[in-house]
Amino acid sequence: MVSVSDKTQFARPAGRTNLALLSIPDADEAWGQVLSRSSDAAFFYGVTTTGVFCRPDCRSRRPLRANVRFFSTVETARAAGFRACKRCKPDVAAGGAWNAARAYLESHVDRPVRLAELGRVAGLSPFTVQRLFKQKMGVSPLQYQRALRAGSLRAALKQGDAVTDAIYQAGFGSASRAYEGAPLGMTPTRFAAGGRGEKIGYTTARSRYGWLVVGATARGLCWLALATTAAEAEASLRAEFPAATLRQDASLSRLVEAALGQVGEAAPGADCVPELALDLRGTAFQLRVWQALRAIPRGETRSYSQLARELGEPRATRAVARACAMNRVALVVPCHRVVGVSGSLTGYRWGIERKRKLLDAEGGKG
Repeated sequence: MVSVSDKTQFARPAGRTNLALLSIPDADEAWGQVLSRSSDAAFFYGVTTTGVFCRPDCRSRRPLRANVRFFSTVETARAAGFRACKRCKPDVAAGGAWNAARAYLESHVDRPVRLAELGRVAGLSPFTVQRLFKQKMGVSPLQYQRALRAGSLRAALKQGDAVTDAIYQAGFGSASRAYEGAPLGMTPTRFAAGGRGEKIGYTTARSRYGWLVVGATARGLCWLALATTAAEAEASLRAEFPAATLRQDASLSRLVEAALGQVGEAAPGADCVPELALDLRGTAFQLRVWQALRAIPRGETRSYSQLARELGEPRATRAVARACAMNRVALVVPCHRVVGVSGSLTGYRWGIERKRKLLDAEGGKG
């Protein structure tokens, strides 16, 4: 029986690693999250007197502490003899509800979808559906819907459609909506003009993996490439943003250090790796893949087909590979952690030998 009394033991789930599960140190803290009905907690609790297991934010009456057991996954709760609560539906949220909510957003990009409406479609509370999106993609349902619209807008602009026509065809209710929140990482007009008028600061630095160049807008890191020389690194940035205004900015060396910290190359004396603000530009599917890449722990790898299954798109192996190839921020979005199903290194935008070095270093061989 997988349960706990005085000290919580959370079994690690197969497949996708949920970092939130590994961050709960003991049963007392878990019980505190049940009492507060925390919507951020990522575990389950079972009640021995009812034989039911729930999510910590379930709105049912709170049980006595002595009757509670904690579980890290739906599977372990079921294996211990508990059945899913019909109110918070903990077993549904992990699979069918997520796909239902995502599909609903994707078919209603032409209008705002409120959390309450999305919750009714998924059969979950608004808080649970919000948390589910955060866990799966790292963004809220609203941010995901904006990404969907931005992807449609980007495609239309690349095909040469007029900016105003592209805005309305993408599902934005007005031109002003398309400019709010910079859904492309830059305004639609600037995107259509190849980034004209966009200001990007950059700097280059040498590393054990070659020369790095980082480029950043006011919103965050938008380019990180690896190259053989500093000139080649800088040229890659200019090729990606040919119409943008580029300026050297030595203060961005902090982004270099933070990026290297993502692969275990933190500067001496650094206690932790700072969170990087990203200005990523891609389709909704690419954003999902890049978020999934960031969830792969350092020292581990996934195959393209594995990643596709974790995204709930088992037939999208090629699309996953393309999204990896389109990654614009090496190291930070660690596409080097994706390999062939046989373990072969396959391709890498910045060279197979660099990929080998990165994986060796992360695996303790470097």
